[in-house]
Amino acid sequence: MPSRADPLWRHRPPALLWGLAALAVAVLLALNLGALGAVYRRAGPAAAVFGPADWAALRFTLLQATLSALISVALAIPVARALARRRFAGRRALVVLTGAPFILPTLVAVSGLLAVFGRGGLANQALGWAGLPTVSIYGLQGVLLAHVFFNLPLATRLILQGWSRVPAEHLRLAASLGFGRRAMWRHIEGPMLTRVVPGALAVVFLICLTSFAVALTLGGGPRATTLELAIYQAFLFDFDLGRAALLALVQAGLGIAALLALAGFTLPGMAMTGLDRDAPAAPGGMARLLDGIAIALVAAFLLLPLAMIVLRGAPHLAGLPASVWMATLQSLKVAALSVVLLAVFTAALALAAVWSRRAAPLLEGVGMSALVASPMVIGTGLFIMAFPFIAPARLALPVTALVNAAMALPFALRAVLPALHRAEADYARLSASLGLGVGAHLRLVLWPRLRRPAGFALGLGAALSMGDLGVIVLFAQTGGETLPMQLQRLMGAYRTQDAAGAALLLLVLSLAAFTLLERLIGGKEPRHAGT
Repeated sequence: MPSRADPLWRHRPPALLWGLAALAVAVLLALNLGALGAVYRRAGPAAAVFGPADWAALRFTLLQATLSALISVALAIPVARALARRRFAGRRALVVLTGAPFILPTLVAVSGLLAVFGRGGLANQALGWAGLPTVSIYGLQGVLLAHVFFNLPLATRLILQGWSRVPAEHLRLAASLGFGRRAMWRHIEGPMLTRVVPGALAVVFLICLTSFAVALTLGGGPRATTLELAIYQAFLFDFDLGRAALLALVQAGLGIAALLALAGFTLPGMAMTGLDRDAPAAPGGMARLLDGIAIALVAAFLLLPLAMIVLRGAPHLAGLPASVWMATLQSLKVAALSVVLLAVFTAALALAAVWSRRAAPLLEGVGMSALVASPMVIGTGLFIMAFPFIAPARLALPVTALVNAAMALPFALRAVLPALHRAEADYARLSASLGLGVGAHLRLVLWPRLRRPAGFALGLGAALSMGDLGVIVLFAQTGGETLPMQLQRLMGAYRTQDAAGAALLLLVLSLAAFTLLERLIGGKEPRHAGT
């Protein structure tokens, strides 16, 4: 029997909540297992064979994902340390701007990278002026460059959170004891990084594992083909569904192995507590110079492509063709529907997982399953299931929105669940002792503490959906393209001016969607008084 102070909803969660959670689980399982099963059934009894080209795609996928994760995290460590211990004018704005590439549409980022590192880009122009040979952005080096551009901000944020959890008292004690660089690393920085870095590596690896648009635009040939791109080619060009399903199964196995490694090697969180007093002054001299260099180089690497997108696209924004504006409307519809679905899925799974400890592993596991899923196989399976009953083009908008919501769900859960766990641990029994019902507890206790992570999660989902180029390429026909799909066609047709304007439009819309939802839902950031 629960005690009088034990929240009743933690023993008998509301039926509506369980219904929504069950619906979310059913939809996510259908998207993953159901789509894969449909591809296998359509492929027939003839089993696909893993040929030499598939082995090459597997090797390249593992190589680029591993190198991308290692390079991103290795570069993020000094940058996160510099941002953690330096305070300067514009620091917050710099952190926000350097985080933009993670929510940036892939094709927009690629156009910015081409402007800087492409054949006629700034980097090759500088090499030419210096009498040095130019470099190519296509192939492995281009894929790595793009993945580091996308994931360096994410890795920096993850590691910066680890530094922010080190109490100021520990830093003051280290300073009073005269700790040098080696002692700081041994007793404070090293133990923290051993708990943060494995998770950052696994997250970046999983993101790069299912990379599609980067390999499509910068892969540069059969030697630089990922499994996701091979799945797309097997379906669209060869219509070899058995091979597509086999490749998807291998890719899912790699993702599951990465998740298991993450669970096995990430150590429990450190028991660090403190009074949140001001940290001691950061070291000066050479340390200050190195921190400044790290921040300046990363800021230039991340912000210069964004600046080139604005400079090249602004003169052509007003003269965009009508097809671009029609595609923009389609993208806005997809993003709006995706945000609604993401909000329902996140709320149902997060609350059910926190209020039901027995079902929590299943609910969280299903919610995180999108990290190992192949969007191309999901789209292929849904296409096969819908084709006998309805024209797939008519489902382009809802299917794309649904898949985009599922792909953003792991990031939304990671943003909301920690805050929800803390709020329940701190206030659930107090709410029960005051006689608050479920509705009042949600409205008065949980929502004020979940607004900021919820706003971030939904803003991120909107931005990712706005710039996604995945399932839509299988379903949409002429007149039903989204803005990323239209941008790809403009780039393929060498309409560089229209492509530059469309890229800037997509950049503005993605950042606006993220900022608007984060501000409207999350509200203003509270001012802490140091307690």
